[in-house]
Amino acid sequence: MSDTSEQFEYFPYESLRPNQREFIELVAETVRNGENAIIEAPTGFGKTVSVLAGILPQAKEMGYKVLYLARTHRQMDRVIEELKVINRKAKVSGVELRSRKELCLHTYLTQFTSDAYTAMVVCKNLKKLGKCEFYENEKKKKAEFDELVNFFLDEPSHPVEILSYAETLELCPYDLTKRMAEKADVIVASYLYLLSPSIRENFISSLDVDYSDLIVVFDEAHNLPDQAISALSDRISINTVNRAIKEADEYNEHEIANFLSIFGRGLEILFQEKLASRDVQETPVQPELVFSHVVDVLGLDTRWLVKTLNDMVAVGDAIREDRIEKGKPPRSYIGRVGEFLLLWLSLIGREDYLFLLSRERGLSLELVALDPSKALGFLREVQSAIFMSGTLTPLEAFRDVMGIERARLKKFPRMVKRENAQVLVAKDVSTRGEERSIQVYRKMVDYIVEAAKLIPRNVGVFAASYEVLQGLLSANLQVRLEETGKAVFIEKQGASSAENDAMVASFKAHAKGNGAVLLGVMGGRNSEGQDYSGDEMNGVILVGIPYARPTPRVQAQVRYFERKFPDKGRYYGYYLPAHRKLVQAAGRVHRSAEEKGSIIILDYRVLWRGIRKDLPDWIVETMRPVDLARMRLYLRRFWSGGERFKKTLREV
Repeated sequence: MSDTSEQFEYFPYESLRPNQREFIELVAETVRNGENAIIEAPTGFGKTVSVLAGILPQAKEMGYKVLYLARTHRQMDRVIEELKVINRKAKVSGVELRSRKELCLHTYLTQFTSDAYTAMVVCKNLKKLGKCEFYENEKKKKAEFDELVNFFLDEPSHPVEILSYAETLELCPYDLTKRMAEKADVIVASYLYLLSPSIRENFISSLDVDYSDLIVVFDEAHNLPDQAISALSDRISINTVNRAIKEADEYNEHEIANFLSIFGRGLEILFQEKLASRDVQETPVQPELVFSHVVDVLGLDTRWLVKTLNDMVAVGDAIREDRIEKGKPPRSYIGRVGEFLLLWLSLIGREDYLFLLSRERGLSLELVALDPSKALGFLREVQSAIFMSGTLTPLEAFRDVMGIERARLKKFPRMVKRENAQVLVAKDVSTRGEERSIQVYRKMVDYIVEAAKLIPRNVGVFAASYEVLQGLLSANLQVRLEETGKAVFIEKQGASSAENDAMVASFKAHAKGNGAVLLGVMGGRNSEGQDYSGDEMNGVILVGIPYARPTPRVQAQVRYFERKFPDKGRYYGYYLPAHRKLVQAAGRVHRSAEEKGSIIILDYRVLWRGIRKDLPDWIVETMRPVDLARMRLYLRRFWSGGERFKKTLREV
C-alpha cells in the first residue's frame, strides 16, 4: 500500500485498499470527459470515499455541484461521515437533505402532514399567513441565521446536529439546510430529489443551477429501476373519491359533488364488471372507460372534463389554506382526485404506462410506469453521472434498462478471500410454484435449523417472498429455531423505519451472546439496506429465488421490454431483477475481505447455467451442491477452520 497524501488530495486515509486507485482514476477521467460510468464494486471496497475522491478535484476546480443520491437515511449518513473525514485533510462542504417533516420545528406541520407534497403546501401557507415563528425569526435574526449557515458549511454535519442548533436559536432547520445546499460542494439526498419530476424541478430551481452544473452519484444503484418506477407511478382509491364527495358537500361545492358522485358510481360499475371474481386482484383497463359514465350522464367533452378537473385542483388549494387557518389537518380530497385524474388523462395513449383497476389495498385506480429510464431524461444535460453498487451484473443490462448513454462500464473483483467464503446449494428443494408444499417447507426448515445450529452467533434467513416466509413459519420454523437457544426476530410487513431499526439493533446485539436468527425477505430493507459486521451475520440462508408473481403489471413490463429490447424482455423484466435481489441478500455476510461467512441457498435452480451466469464470480467459484448431511459436514469443517477443510474442498 502506498502513501496517498500527495497523489489524491481528497482521499483522507493513509493507504489505499486493493483497486481503489483504479476506481478513483476511472471516476476522475469520466468526470473530466463529461461521460457517465456504471461501476460494480464489492461491499467493503470503500466506494463512497473513492467516488468522492475521484469527483471532488474536478468539481472544486470547475465549480460543479455534486449531488450524491442514496435510497436510505443510513446510506446518506454514511456519506456525511466520509465528508467529515475528508474535510480534515482538504476543505469540502456538504449537507444532507431530509424532508420538511423531518426538518421542521412547527408542531402543526409535524402533526398533520405525512407526505412531501402536503408538507410543502402547509409550509408555504404557514409562511404566507405569518403563522410560522421560525420563519419570522429568519428576518429578525438574520445575522445569526447567516452565521449558522457559514458554521455548518465549514464542517459537514448530520441533520440532527443542524436541527439541534436551529432549535436552540428558534430558526427553521429546513430553510437553514436549503440555504446551505445553495452553497455546499456536495448535497446528499434521496433518489426522489431527481427521480420525481415535480420534486426535481422545484429542487433544481431552488439551487439556482443548470443541469450542466451537476455531477450526480447514484449509490446502491441496483435499486434504481424499482425506485424510478415507483416515482413515476401513482394510485388513488375509491375511498378517496368518496371522501372528496363529502368534502365537496361540506364546502358547498355542489357541482363538484355531483360530478364526483356520478364519477364514483361509474367506477363502482367498472369494478363490478372487471373484478367480479374474488381471485382477480388487478386488471388492466382502457383508460377512457373510467370517464365513460360521467361523460354519458353529464354530456361532457374532453375540454369540459379538463376544466372540471382543473377547478377541483384550484378548490383543493383553497380548502388546504382554509384548514390551515383553522388548525385542522391540511388535506383536500377534492384536490387530490383532481390532480390524479388530470395525470391519468395526460398519459392516455402512452405505451410506457399501464392503467389498472386494483383491489390489493382497497379498490383503486393505478397508473403504473413501465419504463424506468424515463425518470433519467435529465442525464443528457448533466456534466457526469456515476452509478455504483455491489450488484449490477450484467452491466450492459443495467445500462440498457436505465437508458444511460456515453457510459463506461467497469466491474471490480470481489475482495473476499476464497477460504473465507462458503456457498452451499441444496439440490433437493425449491420454491417453484408447483413444488411448494408443507412437506417441502418442512424439509427447508430442517436445513435452516441445522445451519443455524452450526453457524456461530447471528444468522439471517431471507425468503423469496412473505408468502414463502409464511410457509416456513407454518412448518414450525420459529419454534424449532427457538429450541436451538438462539433468539428469533421476524421482519414485519408495514413496520415503520423506527420499529424495524429497533428490531435489527436488538438482533445485532445478540451477536455478543448466544446469537440470533433474523427472518425476512429478499429485496426487503434488511436484506439490502442494512450492514452487518463481524458476528452480526455470520451466515445467510436464502430460501428460493425472488421471482415476481406474474401479475398484469409484471407481464406488461415484460411486453414493453420485449418491444424495446427484442428477445431480452423477459430476461430484463422478470429474471434479472430477481437474481440481483438474491445476490444482494447473499452480500450481507461479507463486509470485508477477512470476514468468514456461509451462504446457504435452498433452491436447486441456482445451479442452472442460465441463473449462474448472473451471479458474481465469488459465489460461482465456491458453490457446492449439497444434501442435508453434506451441508452439516461442510459447515462443521468450515467453522472449525484449519487445513482439514481446505483439503476437503480440494478433494471435492
